[in-house]
Amino acid sequence: MDQTAEEKMVRERIRKKVNEVSSASQSLLSPVQDHINFTLQKAYFKCAYECFDRTRTHAEISRCAESCSVPITNAQNYFDNEMSVFQERLNRSLVVCQDKFEVAKQQKTRSEAVNDLEHCVNQTVDEAVKTLPNLVSRMKKALSITD
Repeated sequence: MDQTAEEKMVRERIRKKVNEVSSASQSLLSPVQDHINFTLQKAYFKCAYECFDRTRTHAEISRCAESCSVPITNAQNYFDNEMSVFQERLNRSLVVCQDKFEVAKQQKTRSEAVNDLEHCVNQTVDEAVKTLPNLVSRMKKALSITD
């Protein structure tokens, strides 16, 4: 097999491996997202509905409805921040793999360097996926989600 065909196969395997993180995170995080998108959203609408009272001024209604949005806004911000930290950590690790690959190309055959890159990416992805259950558990605890 020629070098470019082998590299294309490795690149495809790396792409599939990186997609494993996305699949695993979507699967594991769906209860948290459901809680935010449905449970908290429903509570927000119920709360906001109660704000509309003819005895209140427009400003009071606005303040009341705004205060109803605080729990869902806080939960979504927390979720987004946690996912951002997870993604940044994964990206940094993948950049390290790329840096190692660039150095390895100078010291080894291209084929060995590509294999090292694939090994590094596989290890990085596996480690990231292993952290997801703990991340989900932490989020569930912070958002008071019971199974």
